[in-house]
Amino acid sequence: MNRTDRLYALVEELRAASPLPRSARWLAGRFEVSTRTIERDLAALQQAGVPLYAETGRTGGYVLAKDQTLPPLTITSAEATALAVALHALAGTPFARDARSALQKILAVMPQRERHGAGELAGRVRLAAPARQPAGVPHALREALSMRRVLRLSYADAQGAATDRCVEPQGFLGGDHWYLIGWCRLRSAVRGFRLDRIQHVEVLPETVPPRVVDLAELDTLGREFVGLDELVNTDRGVSPEAWKLVTDRRQEGTSP
Repeated sequence: MNRTDRLYALVEELRAASPLPRSARWLAGRFEVSTRTIERDLAALQQAGVPLYAETGRTGGYVLAKDQTLPPLTITSAEATALAVALHALAGTPFARDARSALQKILAVMPQRERHGAGELAGRVRLAAPARQPAGVPHALREALSMRRVLRLSYADAQGAATDRCVEPQGFLGGDHWYLIGWCRLRSAVRGFRLDRIQHVEVLPETVPPRVVDLAELDTLGREFVGLDELVNTDRGVSPEAWKLVTDRRQEGTSP
């Protein structure tokens, strides 16, 4: 059994045993590897977001928290591969790391047959590597947006001039480039900050005050944008109502 299969099997073994613990020694005997190898595997699963915890004592061991895991999923090999392809397109966005973690959790609860099929199909797919590795997006941006905290940014404009400013984050704008949308206290206006131009981020303890932000003020617009909450499982990937709104705006020559 290779390491990838063993990691999946470890999760399933702990899921079946939960809430009873399994010691590293017991698992080592079950999978015919050393205790040290099992401990490394368990540490890798924890780093990937699998909710494992250790119970101390003579009868202690490792336990998988069932209430924080997904049940076995009837996802197909093609669907799992499609998720992996979509993950490739998320490089350099605020959600790249979270998407990878979600995909690992989905793979961990897929039935072995479908998981094996997904691995075979993924091995036949090749994606063009970017000319340069996209810069990592500071995790603090997403956390500050979720917790409604003011940010202090060191930001370089299109000409390369750097400024320090306090920003009240309001959301993200995705497309060819990703932007942090926020109220800029330096400019006293709503602004879009390209994520690859943010040089440093500091999360301040101050809470973002209530503020109505008009996206029409953004000079980064000039094309139609559809809210993520409007996306549904249609052939186009967008609800008919959203497409009608976009079409009407195109005919009127206005932007959202």
